[in-house]
Amino acid sequence: MKTQVGIIGAGPAGLVLAHLLRRAGVECVVLEAQTRQHIEDRVRAGVLEQGTVDLLNELGLGERMMRQGLMHYGVELRFGGRGHRIDFADLTGGKGVMIYAQHEVIKDLVAARVNAGGEIIFEARSVSVERLESERPAIRFEKDGTAKELECDFIAGCDGFHGICRETIPAGILKTYERNYPFGWLGILAEAPPASHELIYANHERGFALMSMRSPKISRLYLQCKPEEDLNEWTDARIWDELQLRFATRDGFALTRGPVIQKGVTGMRSFVVEPMQHGRMFLAGDSAHIVPPTGAKGLNLAVADVRVLAAGLQGILWERKTGDVREIFEDLFAACMEGATVFVVDDFPAAQI
Repeated sequence: MKTQVGIIGAGPAGLVLAHLLRRAGVECVVLEAQTRQHIEDRVRAGVLEQGTVDLLNELGLGERMMRQGLMHYGVELRFGGRGHRIDFADLTGGKGVMIYAQHEVIKDLVAARVNAGGEIIFEARSVSVERLESERPAIRFEKDGTAKELECDFIAGCDGFHGICRETIPAGILKTYERNYPFGWLGILAEAPPASHELIYANHERGFALMSMRSPKISRLYLQCKPEEDLNEWTDARIWDELQLRFATRDGFALTRGPVIQKGVTGMRSFVVEPMQHGRMFLAGDSAHIVPPTGAKGLNLAVADVRVLAAGLQGILWERKTGDVREIFEDLFAACMEGATVFVVDDFPAAQI
């Protein structure tokens, strides 16, 4: 098997990259370890920034998002028993954020690629990469018990934090910047209409809380806890009571309660590596950086990564630009990630992308 770009991972980074490359006339194949149903059902982030929304619409992938998603033009910061609304539209010239679950984005991206005849190989097992420093790197994998090799011009490692791509890079190549925070988030998904039409970030003496949503009927809520918190000690009633305490206002704000359909504890950490490239393999999305969910940046950073990566690959493969591969991408990634890097590493030394 041969292609121009082999993409490992059918998450937001890998799938958006595939659509960008297809638009540019660049051939690619996407490999995914899980089943289609698994990636389409896996609940993840739900806030899309304006740039992500605009790109999905530009690619012709946003019809369902625009019909079913919830556009927000502000957010409430709550402390001292009072709310303070931050008007995004007024401060940014009309921009907002879209509430639209990541797994719904994945459904749209997969369906569009399959309908267009693009190749996604699901349940690709024992994936490995080799010959990264040659002009024809390769991806080895098994499909239905048969060993296969995909020869590429370039490889895009979009397989997430626990994927194989970053781990394949030889020791001593990457620099890692990491911080583990001394708290976590206990998050729930509940069959309950959101108590506010916009997100609420609450600062309380008992800890932080966030009220978000996935739809007009499904609420997503978080409360600050210990990173090693035992979920067995948190009944649904206790979670709702604690959330109510942290969101309480002087005018009697009340949460809308309902059945909890999912709950878990998420540790807070920041992680970024540099460079996001080795030989002819590039890292994008969570394979290169992890941020705490507080700013809903993960999916949006992944999309920003591949937007830049696609432009660089198009320049090499279609426009036949010449020069050192690293140099071609260096300025592009630096421009794209400058602000995001500061956010990711907090007060670490700034990582050079």
